[in-house]
Amino acid sequence: MHPLIKKVKRFMEVINTAIEGVVVIKPRIFEDARGYFFETYSKRDFEKQVREINFVQDNESKSSYGVLRGLHYQKWPFCQSKLVRVLRGSVLDVAVDIRKGSPTYGQSVSVELTGENRLQFFIPRGFAHGFVVLSEEAVFQYKCDDFYHPESEGGIAWNDPSLKIDWRLPADQLLLSERDKHHPMFSEIDSPFDYNVDLYK
Repeated sequence: MHPLIKKVKRFMEVINTAIEGVVVIKPRIFEDARGYFFETYSKRDFEKQVREINFVQDNESKSSYGVLRGLHYQKWPFCQSKLVRVLRGSVLDVAVDIRKGSPTYGQSVSVELTGENRLQFFIPRGFAHGFVVLSEEAVFQYKCDDFYHPESEGGIAWNDPSLKIDWRLPADQLLLSERDKHHPMFSEIDSPFDYNVDLYK
């Protein structure tokens, strides 16, 4: 094994999910009586263990309990990958495969991200993304590999029964923007993504 690979494994563990390409990243935390240290992102290590990527924009949001943001995506040619994490609080983060022809088309992966577990979630291009806040409030941060293009925004109804997403909170406790209340059902969208096309070219 190449010595660089051994070094990479010391600092981050990549956990595969039920959908190929969607991964959870568990950083190695160095703690002592003074506090802690860990690498939140290393381009070298990420590209060795996940995929080549060029993140160009970092975003941060603060949300209160029950806020649900999603399900969002940007259409081709401005599609985005996201690397998300929570600095404070707890959220349930969800990725939905919307690549036509994919063997996991319409399936989703969910992971709880908290300020304590420090897990990160990588959502590749070709997926819709959303999250709901499970704690009193949450500070949410994510990296994107393309810039925000409002004219390219797309969305899917958060409560589409065909997606079978368990958001863990009663519907009457959820807080959504007006836009997120009126996204079409999954069956009504014409997905701009093709599983057989390389979305990174």
